[in-house]
Amino acid sequence: MAWGGISLEGLTDLNVIANVTLTAVRCQTVPAGDSQRVEDAAVGVTLSTVAKAMTSVAATSSDPPGLRAAASRDACSGSPLQRLPAVPGDSPSRVNDLLLLRPHMQNQGDPEPEEKSSRHVVFFHGDIQNFQEEMAVQPEGALWLSWSLEQVAFTLGRRFPDQHVWVVRASRMYLHKFSCYRNFVESNMFGAPEYSPNFGAFRHLRALLSNGMERANLPNPLQPQGGADSIPSEFSLMLVGFSKGCVVLNQMLYELGGARDDPQMSPFIKCLSAMYWLDGGHPGGSETWVTDKRVLKELAASGVSIHAHVTPYEVCDPMRAWVGREHGHFIKTLEEFGACPSNKLHFEEEQPSIENHFRVIQEF
Repeated sequence: MAWGGISLEGLTDLNVIANVTLTAVRCQTVPAGDSQRVEDAAVGVTLSTVAKAMTSVAATSSDPPGLRAAASRDACSGSPLQRLPAVPGDSPSRVNDLLLLRPHMQNQGDPEPEEKSSRHVVFFHGDIQNFQEEMAVQPEGALWLSWSLEQVAFTLGRRFPDQHVWVVRASRMYLHKFSCYRNFVESNMFGAPEYSPNFGAFRHLRALLSNGMERANLPNPLQPQGGADSIPSEFSLMLVGFSKGCVVLNQMLYELGGARDDPQMSPFIKCLSAMYWLDGGHPGGSETWVTDKRVLKELAASGVSIHAHVTPYEVCDPMRAWVGREHGHFIKTLEEFGACPSNKLHFEEEQPSIENHFRVIQEF
């Protein structure tokens, strides 16, 4: 199978397929004066062609109504997970579905100590992941149900048993496969980011958490904006990005300097204790890892604990050799600025695989 002169047969890496697709789309002829975006040139038979090539990677849904209906079922199912659909962020047009696992749910109903009630970890997922029932109806997604957002929430609950676990569902899913975090970072249709210092990822996250806490009836919720007096006592925050989800963490690095200087955002930023990059990857041709020295100097000075966990699937892929180079530059530059990032290559002796790519979520 070929498209635009490029063979797609045998490709199983979602990022590579997306990169090849974008290259071919950009080669399509678009009539002069046509107001249609270049992205739209891919719609139709080209989408069908690419979708057929993706036989070993899978599926997220772009259909919010199904998620809205499923959310009401959670409340009646006795599940310890609480699904919060269409939670607004810093503007009514920016909404994300959230999944919440509370500390007391993880500890068999024991009363939740006050000091634990303000500790939170937020997870940003990758391309293949979605809510369980959404993955189950996609032939490819069904192969990876053990990595659904619900299963990941429970995994993180075991990893961080004294914290609220929040899973943020990407706001858009292209071809039912590609997660796109357009509420957090400027992105193309495949979710490849274009970073900038002023997109507002931190503002959106803060408002999203605030509104999510209100919706979930958590005690002493975070306020959507304000100075130090708007932050709950003992509030702390950790961010975890996996695969495509790492683009959100990267965007926040570009905003970090400005946010630390903003009297309204600085108290919130000071509560950020740790950031985890888990095998980051996206379909762009660069900037899988942040390498800008000014940005990394700001991160090193922030005092945030930095963790990088990778597998050969991303950092040893010869078709995307820049990923490994950028990862090495990320770590080395932070060390030069006095930071002490933890850095681990998992499954080093095994063949690169999507399964091991996912397994880093359990192993970090």
